[in-house]
Amino acid sequence: MHTVPTIETERLILRPYRRDDFGPYSALFADAEVTRFIGGVPFSREQAWTRFLRQVGMWHYFGFGFLAVLDRETGQFIGEAGFHDLHRVITPSLEGTMETGWALSPRSHGHGLATEAVGAVLRWGDQQFPSLKKTCIIDTANLASLRVASKLNFKETRRTVYHGAQVILLER
Repeated sequence: MHTVPTIETERLILRPYRRDDFGPYSALFADAEVTRFIGGVPFSREQAWTRFLRQVGMWHYFGFGFLAVLDRETGQFIGEAGFHDLHRVITPSLEGTMETGWALSPRSHGHGLATEAVGAVLRWGDQQFPSLKKTCIIDTANLASLRVASKLNFKETRRTVYHGAQVILLER
């Protein structure tokens, strides 16, 4: 079994999910602003549960996954950041890479917290898995996430369509 890390930054705590995180997790993914570029439709509680379990289960099979992102000052759940390997049906394939992802509550947007959280997980990922490519897939209209990716040295490798959306594949 793999050990799931806790990572602390100046303003954040990134830690393993706990079962009691599901309430705020479900609320996060029920928010239309959060899901606008993640399928375009708010998640039902059932869909959020499936995603929550997937994020937790990645650690068992890959030794990496997603972490809950908490505001260090308040302890409040504000989102998630980490890695997955989703076996997406996409060309080129992202399988075998550490596909980087993040989602933060809209009240946390615009403060550099996504860059701080994703930067922290990337440092951990580079240390633990130096030979695995770090990739991400971002909707072409998601300018905020594209800025975060650029700040963290992701470079565009290709544009394609995924589930009907125009997306950019990036790598660092």
